[in-house]
Amino acid sequence: MGVLGVILMPFGFDGIAWHAMGLGIDWMTAVALWVVSLPGAVGRMAAFGMEPLLLGSAGLVVLCLLKSPLRLTGVALLAIASLWAARTPQPDVLIAADGLSFAVRGADGRLAIARIGSDTFAARQWLAADGDARAHTDESVSAGIQCDRAGCVGRLADGGIIALARSIEAFEEDCHRAVVVASAREAPEPCAALVIDRNVLRRTGAVALRRTVDGFTMSAVRPQGYDRPWAQARPSASGTTVAPTAKKKPSRDATPAPEVLEPGD
Repeated sequence: MGVLGVILMPFGFDGIAWHAMGLGIDWMTAVALWVVSLPGAVGRMAAFGMEPLLLGSAGLVVLCLLKSPLRLTGVALLAIASLWAARTPQPDVLIAADGLSFAVRGADGRLAIARIGSDTFAARQWLAADGDARAHTDESVSAGIQCDRAGCVGRLADGGIIALARSIEAFEEDCHRAVVVASAREAPEPCAALVIDRNVLRRTGAVALRRTVDGFTMSAVRPQGYDRPWAQARPSASGTTVAPTAKKKPSRDATPAPEVLEPGD
């Protein structure tokens, strides 16, 4: 009810108090909606790592808690964190965990998304993380993507082809012309392109690729050493995380032993 209602209740003015509180809430809601409708009230920024966030938080704490001129150090930390976040390199290729969707950054700097099926979760998350205001239903989101029964292809800014193979037959062509081949199937060997198939996605989850001089650097949702209480890592001898396999008992040699003959027999 609030302080005003408690004061006016003995005098029978509790209804007036409720009415006054309602007017105050309506006024605050109207002001909030007006601020949101102003140009530039809503801004978008591409996702960045934990390091700029921690540095910016430290700068905010220093600026708010210190009273000496040292508090200006917080301003410097905030500036460095903002610059760091703005210069975070963005991925060039994104591949969903189910291998049915991928996104490629084209020459215009925006993501073009190809997906097989009706699942739109990955597309919506990719656009939001990229600071892209487009809806996943926007026609421009699929601009530059070509699809047929065999799969879909898209092009990087440098002209490199990213392929999404739907059938085994598609691998033969995609492995020769594409730089990255993604698929929900298991890719046949060998393949000249970087292959992100069912076996890789089962181990890593969704992946993000960034083009470098030497090829691609990969960031996975479940990288090597990934260990959570609900998804514990099982390191193998090579350091990768693999599913446990049942130990196979050694087979018994049923070949009869050769007879031992004495000299002269």
